[in-house]
Amino acid sequence: MFRYTCLNPIAQVGLNGFTDDYEKVDSLEGADAVLVRSAKMLEMELPESLLAIGRAGAGVNNIPLDRCAEQGIVVFNTPGANANGVKELVFAGMLMAARDIIGGANWTKSQAGNAEVSAQAEKEKKQFAGTELLGKKLGIIGLGAIGVQVANAATHFGMDVYGYDPYISVDAAWNLSRSIHHINDVEDIYRQCDYITIHVPLLDSTRKMINAEALAKMKQGVVLLNFARDLLVDEEAVLAAIKEGKVHRYVSDFPNPTTVGQEGVIVTPHLGASTAESEENCAVMAVKELRNFLENGNIRNSVNYPNCDLGICETESRLAICHRNVKGILSQCTDVLSDTNIHNMSNTSKGTYAYTLLDMDAPVSEETLERVRNIKGVLNVRVVK
Repeated sequence: MFRYTCLNPIAQVGLNGFTDDYEKVDSLEGADAVLVRSAKMLEMELPESLLAIGRAGAGVNNIPLDRCAEQGIVVFNTPGANANGVKELVFAGMLMAARDIIGGANWTKSQAGNAEVSAQAEKEKKQFAGTELLGKKLGIIGLGAIGVQVANAATHFGMDVYGYDPYISVDAAWNLSRSIHHINDVEDIYRQCDYITIHVPLLDSTRKMINAEALAKMKQGVVLLNFARDLLVDEEAVLAAIKEGKVHRYVSDFPNPTTVGQEGVIVTPHLGASTAESEENCAVMAVKELRNFLENGNIRNSVNYPNCDLGICETESRLAICHRNVKGILSQCTDVLSDTNIHNMSNTSKGTYAYTLLDMDAPVSEETLERVRNIKGVLNVRVVK
């Protein structure tokens, strides 16, 4: 019996994916797995029982990834599950920036009770006039699940689309429309595009990548859209660029004291994945990932450990080992297990950490298991079957 808990409300359609072999508990203490959305886990004490965290969404800045890796806790996210919801909001953002829809709607609301509102609207509408997306150049920085969907949809708006991603995956490349211009230098996007939308993870290398230097290279009147993370953009520099007329609009999904209420800024309250469909998709995907890991030891879409998959175990037992990615650990493990034939194995690494699955032709004794645990660099070991 596996035990799991939820730190945030998780869509029931996802939780329905758990079988009778799973028990939902109210406390993190003693749980094998936890499902989370936005709850802050950075300062939480993580129990020894915890094997996995399923983030029902893409961003994991609320989870202590390094500490989890050191405790042998595998952290999953759900890339692509909310991509359509975010994509649609990106286009809402572009349309609100291109045409003063918000200003027009607010003006109309202010005319409640005015019997002459129809005639007055014809006189006032020119102050809310804007431009169309057709024929405009859209630059997309980051061609992951969301970036690819934005790129492909933009072609149907008649936009000229430029995409930049030096690390584009094979799957993303296959899904990308042939009409997209794949750019090798992000500065080409800065120089050419009327609209620029950013869809990259927040890393040390991407923090404030849209800064004063980047803004200086952009076209006059550019529209910036940020539905990824606010810290990707130096927002003080953007506000200065708005005042200078360099930036026409900055659209962000991340309210903070720097941008809220500022002229030329449109801020939504982190609505990117806030659709019923996205929440359900993320919940379903997270539960599937947790089950595959807990029941089979397989890892898919982890952010702190490498992917590793041996399918369903068909031998007597399977051993799952979280360890540091250092020389000699695997050979030490196999030496300890030398009395039992290893039928199949997979060893993968991701930066500092590695993961090994071993299918054994005989059960592994508790004594042998303890010897594996005591190998320097082994962080967690369990018998999956």
